[in-house]
Amino acid sequence: MNSSYTPDASLYELAIAADLSLHPLKISPTTFKSMVGLVLDLLIEQQLPATLWLKLPKGEVWQSETQRFCQSAMAPYSIYSLQSQLEESQSGQAKKSGSAPANIADWDNLEATDVTLDENLTEHSQGLGVNAVKDSQLFALPLAAESQLKREYFLLVVSSGFSGLVLAHRPRSVRQKSEGRTDQGNKFPATEAFLTAEEALEQKHPLLGFSTFEPTTLQQILDGINRAICFGQPETQSSDELEKLLITWEQLVDSGRVNTLNPTLLSSLFNKQIQRQEDIWRNSTLYRRQAEAVSTLRLDNEDMLNSIRQKDEFVKTMGQELRTPLTSMKTALSLLNSPIIKPPQRQKYMEMLSQECDRQSALITSVLDLIQIESTVDQVPMEALRLAEIVPGIVSTYQPLAQEKGISLGYTIPDDLSPVSCLSHRLKQIVINLLHNSIKFTHTGGQVWVRAKQQGDFVQIEFRDTGIGIAQSDLPKIFDRFYRVRIASGEDSSGSGLGLAIVQQLLLRCGGSITVKRKVGEGSAFTVLLPVYQPS
Repeated sequence: MNSSYTPDASLYELAIAADLSLHPLKISPTTFKSMVGLVLDLLIEQQLPATLWLKLPKGEVWQSETQRFCQSAMAPYSIYSLQSQLEESQSGQAKKSGSAPANIADWDNLEATDVTLDENLTEHSQGLGVNAVKDSQLFALPLAAESQLKREYFLLVVSSGFSGLVLAHRPRSVRQKSEGRTDQGNKFPATEAFLTAEEALEQKHPLLGFSTFEPTTLQQILDGINRAICFGQPETQSSDELEKLLITWEQLVDSGRVNTLNPTLLSSLFNKQIQRQEDIWRNSTLYRRQAEAVSTLRLDNEDMLNSIRQKDEFVKTMGQELRTPLTSMKTALSLLNSPIIKPPQRQKYMEMLSQECDRQSALITSVLDLIQIESTVDQVPMEALRLAEIVPGIVSTYQPLAQEKGISLGYTIPDDLSPVSCLSHRLKQIVINLLHNSIKFTHTGGQVWVRAKQQGDFVQIEFRDTGIGIAQSDLPKIFDRFYRVRIASGEDSSGSGLGLAIVQQLLLRCGGSITVKRKVGEGSAFTVLLPVYQPS
């Protein structure tokens, strides 16, 4: 019987030649598996007696489709499963070794090898539950190593009222391209971090797939399957034994199993596809949201860890800052107890004690202020504040200190400025800290002034001085906690190093900002932007 058939041909090429209207689509193995499952579900639900020819990839996840059909079908069926020895041997090895079932990603190995006819189908048939329905049977048929079907997978169904084909073909160029990528293996780029191994492999191995219900095309496909079966059997196989495995289209027509396509079944198939597509869309949406949630949680976790590190660093630095004045006070106290100390020296050490006490008090106050600012979640609404009602009073308070240092202090605050959005005590603290810094780092004979003007939706306040300025190396750090600008020997270096950090935090909480311009030896200018109050 072998001699009556020419060597087998590609089913994909046979179908394209038989039906010029076919337009294969680029699909993934998952899509092909969904199409196969869709047809099997229709046969199960409609309880249609059917004859099936199929060739599916190796792996239990693919075999489970056939197993599900055999266990769920209520009508008699015959299944002709075409397999290569590679697929059979790997399936047997998996059973013997107890290894985990293969998944859709097993599409990688599609090459056929030498085959022999498996005459003992009892174990395989029982595993698929073919005895569940009377008169049902399953044949496992090997393919030759050089079979044209080694790159093709299909499901051909013939039943009363419904006959159809689902086929997937792996182009030779795609296979060669994937085989040439020896540097990747099962590893995927960082951009595929959220893809599963299955999805990444599917992206590397696109398929050409189609489905058809055209009888002429189905006849050509069945003839091609028979060729492949004959081509795969050894010469020792008798004609009678081989004849039992072959069914021609004419036999199907004569038996009445090939009828006109039932519109009701076609409508049911179409509706099932819509439902399955909807399920896939819902699942993909769920997985995408889960991936986004994981990404968000990761970022939140990083922020939390950074916050913890910053708090640890803050506590460590604060401990060091508090220790410094205590050391100075302890030294002054030990010297005061000396019996030979002179009155001028005693007075000097007393002043040191007073200064260090003030310094420690200021440091503790500033730390408490900063902690309160950062831990407070503002619930109270912002106030509409006019600078002309706040800044002049603060400047007047600092006039005596400026006069004592011989510094000219002034301000320019127009009365017609729009009110700013802030809290009163916070705005006062911003002005006090910046004004205090300007006076502190300005020499005798220098000038300090405060100017305000409208700037679009903001009001700009500039604190300018002719003091010592800020070095370029200090500029990126001046808003850091406990950072104090290095100044010349003999200058007042006291202070908590938290004044500008507090100002920055206060401005952030009212929607404002602060910038600085400086020039060493010529002074500096801090520019504050406060949003104009917008009534809700």
